[in-house]
Amino acid sequence: MLFDLDDTLLNRNQAVDHLFYLILDRFYHDLQHSVKNDMLQKFKAYDKKDYGISDKTTVLQSFFDEFPPRFRLPHHDMKEFWNDHFPHCFSINPQTMKIVQTIKMHVKVGIITNGTVQRQKAKIINTQLNSCFDDIIISEEVGYSKPDKRIFEYALHQLHVQPEDTLFVGDDLEKDIGGCQRANIKGIWFNPHRFTNDTDIKPYAEIQSLDQLVNG
Repeated sequence: MLFDLDDTLLNRNQAVDHLFYLILDRFYHDLQHSVKNDMLQKFKAYDKKDYGISDKTTVLQSFFDEFPPRFRLPHHDMKEFWNDHFPHCFSINPQTMKIVQTIKMHVKVGIITNGTVQRQKAKIINTQLNSCFDDIIISEEVGYSKPDKRIFEYALHQLHVQPEDTLFVGDDLEKDIGGCQRANIKGIWFNPHRFTNDTDIKPYAEIQSLDQLVNG
């Protein structure tokens, strides 16, 4: 069984919140609660706009332009700040670890994630997910990104498994489910927010909680 990382195994939205409050603490002071809320929504909007882009300088640049801080990071340090701090903003739900370990008792388990080696490996090691998986595939490392079917085929080859015997669990209909289906892998759509599927992609199954993978 193969898994996506961000917003499937790890709660990326929660990590963005943590990074935002770290930025507030580091670069701002004495802000009213209502102002903080407005700033958080703007920060998330900038992040979402640049989601999937490896250099997050634009996110911080745009945020600092709109909300001038008491101390401003030099432009050339913004990427390094994001890469150094964001991976440490992630935490793992203990229940997620238990679910993966239960599944691993029966089948091989792997991760396929888009992103840079530096950030994705840091997230995985900091949350100790590296101890749970038989293989971890990072797009920058292999040269293919989801939804390219070749990254899924690469994972199958690494794990010595056949597509018809494999399931992929991910939150993104196009990149995760559409991508794995191109490699003849059945895709399970992880949809905890119960979004409407307005695409032509038809998942093999849909779940709202990872518990459903072991509890039926």
